[in-house]
Amino acid sequence: MASTYKMYKVDKDGKVTPLKRQCPRCEKGTYMAEHYNRYACGRCGYTEFKRK
Repeated sequence: MASTYKMYKVDKDGKVTPLKRQCPRCEKGTYMAEHYNRYACGRCGYTEFKRK
């Protein structure tokens, strides 16, 4: 089964896994944007910086 989803990965068994990081402060289903040096939540403004 080929999937063209951008937020989830669907396995052959039908198991669904999210591809994006979820915000720890917001409710489930709120995903963070991935920038070159950080992850940022557009809803609450929570930011995590990537380590080198």
